[in-house]
Amino acid sequence: ARREHFPALALSEVGAFMVRLRAAEGMGARALEFVALTAARSGEVRGARWGEIDMQQGVWTIPADRTKAHKEHRVPLSNAALELLRALPRIDGGELVFPSPRRGVLSDMTLSACMRRLGVQAVPHGFRSTFRDWAGERTNYPREVAEQALAHAIGNKVEAAYRRADALERRRVMMADWAL
Repeated sequence: ARREHFPALALSEVGAFMVRLRAAEGMGARALEFVALTAARSGEVRGARWGEIDMQQGVWTIPADRTKAHKEHRVPLSNAALELLRALPRIDGGELVFPSPRRGVLSDMTLSACMRRLGVQAVPHGFRSTFRDWAGERTNYPREVAEQALAHAIGNKVEAAYRRADALERRRVMMADWAL
């Protein structure tokens, strides 16, 4: 079967786009920036809760019930991601990191609309592809570390049975480099 790929931002356009995105106002823009900084799925970001984030350790732990693979995923947070979180307003009693104006979960269309307003013919999920292109084309990070950053399932059953660690510290360095 032929597969359609999500439209993604070209690596050469990321820097200029991030400047425009950081100048944009609104919770949708902040959520989209967090998507880009973490290479996480937009649904994971839109549903992120403050209780999942350890600001001291710089780790966001996405529970298994909110991941595609139904497996807990730890995301190392770069300084840029932590600064973004520190700058967000905290709503009394609100669990969501990126709440909608009515304090519910932002819609995926909010993030897509933000990209369109900034003149980009890509979708939020495309940042994962852009990140993967960067890791493969412009760095020496091992393929496995980049795939772990994306929380991709391990295709090889033997490797999956033996790999139990998540390379958090190696991914922390990689995500810090990606955030620059």
